[in-house]
Formats: sequence, structure tokens, C-alpha cells
Amino acid sequence: MAIIDTRTSRIIFTVLLFALGLGFLYVARKTLVSFLFAVFFAYLMDPAVSRLEKVLHGRGRAIAVIYLLLLIALSLFFFSVGPRIGRETARFGKALPDLLNRLSSGEIVHDIGREHGWSLQTQDRFREVLSNHSDDINKYAEYFGLRAANVAKEAWIILLVPLLAIFFLKDGQTFSNVALSTIQSRPQREFLQAVLTDLNQMLAQFIRAQLILAALSLVVYISFMGAIGAPYALVLGTAGGVMEFIPVVGPLVAGLIIMGVALLASFPHWGVLLIFLIAWRLIQDYVVSPRVMGKSMELHPLAAIFGVMAGGEIAGVLGVYLSIPVMASLRIVWRRTRIYIEKRRFGPLNEYAFDSEVRPRK
Repeated sequence: MAIIDTRTSRIIFTVLLFALGLGFLYVARKTLVSFLFAVFFAYLMDPAVSRLEKVLHGRGRAIAVIYLLLLIALSLFFFSVGPRIGRETARFGKALPDLLNRLSSGEIVHDIGREHGWSLQTQDRFREVLSNHSDDINKYAEYFGLRAANVAKEAWIILLVPLLAIFFLKDGQTFSNVALSTIQSRPQREFLQAVLTDLNQMLAQFIRAQLILAALSLVVYISFMGAIGAPYALVLGTAGGVMEFIPVVGPLVAGLIIMGVALLASFPHWGVLLIFLIAWRLIQDYVVSPRVMGKSMELHPLAAIFGVMAGGEIAGVLGVYLSIPVMASLRIVWRRTRIYIEKRRFGPLNEYAFDSEVRPRK
């Protein structure tokens, strides 16, 4: 008599194969991240390529024209705005050590106290607190500097992603067709096709929404900070717009950096700046983002927070950015799996009968 029957052996083999796949993905996570960003970039470019393809009667020619226009646009941007950003960044870099020294020594307390009428006793109390924690302040500053340097090391992805995206733009539909052709069972093929369709819609809407939100934040940050005369408005506004790409953590870090620099530089209207940051965050999260993002994510806040924390542990800043679309993708697979199981159990049913969130494919 066999110790393990055929069904049990198949289950064990499937579990081991799944574990091996997860292990491979973890080991190759940096390479996988590059390909995922290439997929996102392809989704961003696909609408323009598809429209131009009808005019030029060739997808390869359409991709070449779109990339040429993108290169021209980036060149114009860097030649017009780049020098100003470079000068302001250099000025900020030179001033940063002095600003941190004023913070760790407590000298900044007297500047803020004089501007806001604090008593000498209050100023001395705050200065003593900062002086006692000067080592901790320097340690955290060094830590964030190292983290920023590590992020800068990943800049090569910026050059690699557009090159990889060319293949996804050109042969993306072929990849989907090949994946579908490997499945012989009709129900399983319908399941995979439904998953791919939902993923396509979700990722396309997510990438375009993120770009719109980041561009809007960049314009609003630079405009408001420039209007009130905030220090380093161009650099900090650009950083705030870029950090909008990182879910949950990015806007919070951007706000802390902007306020920290304003306080270190003794900006007199820091209260106005704080009110603006809070108000803009509320507008962005509860007014703009729901309308731009639509229902493409449909994630519970706890699921989003878990995804962000887990993504940060696995792949750092890149993992944080990818956490939301990955969690949304898992939700799509789970939802479609429920539909597939119900159909196998009860036959073809209306999807609304047991899952009101599911939208039938058109």
C-alpha cells in the first residue's frame, strides 16, 4: 500500500513548486522590479502609441515617434528649468550642514523664539532639549543621508525602464495570447483572460492617475511656496511632486522635509505653510484622488498600509511604490478565483449573484 496517494503527492508537488517560485521572485526581486516599472511605463505610453499606430500604419513606427517626442520634451524641460533646479539644489546642499548644526546646537530656538515672542525661559528649555539630543539628531541625519544615497544608486533603472518598455509596447498583446494558448481548458482560459483584462484596466488607470496626481502636486507645491517666499521652493516642490508617486509614505515624508527645511531656515510664515500642507493633503486624498483614481484599486486602508509596510521590508522604496498595485492585483486574482470556483460548483452564474463588487466583462 502506498504511503502517499496520487492526489496528496500532486498537492505536495504544487505547494513545493509554488514555494520555489516565490523564492525565485524574492531572490530576483531587483530585476523583477525593473521589469514591473517597464510594464508601468508601457501602460503610460500605450494610449498615445495606439492612436498614432492608426495614423502611421505600424506600431514600431508609432513607438519610435512617441519616444522621439518624449526625448524632445524632456530635453526642453531640462534646458529651461534644469539649470534653475541645479543652482537651487547646489545652494541647498551648501546650506544644509549649517542648518543641521543650528538644529543640533539649539541655536535655531532663539531665532524662532524671537520671531514669535517666546520668553527666554522657554527658549532656554527648548535649546537644552535639542542640545541633549544632538547626537541623536546627527545620527538620524546621517541615516537619512545614507538612505538617500542608496536610492540614488537605483537611478540606473530610470535609463533601463524605457528600453524594456519598448518590448512590452510592441509585443504585449502577443505575450498575453501566448499565455492564453498554453491553457487547454475553456473555463481556465476564461478565468485567465478575465484576470488579465482586469489587471490591464487597473494598471492603466493606476499609472495615469499617479502621473496626474504627482504633476498636480508639483505645480501646487511650487506655486504656493513660491508665492509666500518659502525657501528652496523649486527644489522642495519638485521633491514633493516626485514623492507623490510613493503611496502613503511619500506625501508624509515630503511634508516633513518641507516643514523641516522651513523651520531650519527660520522661515517666518511656517504656520501658513503647515496649514497649506495639511489642507492640500486633505484635498488630494479626499477630493482629487478618488476622482482621478476612480475604483481601480478598491483597497481597504488596512490592506494598503500592510502592503506599504511589507513592500518596504522586501524592496525598500521601490517596494513601497509597488505595494498598492500588487495588493490590488492580488485582490483581482482572489475575486476572479471566487467566481471561477462558484462557476465550477454551480455552473455559469450571473456574477452579481454572489459578488456585488464584480463588474461583468464587456
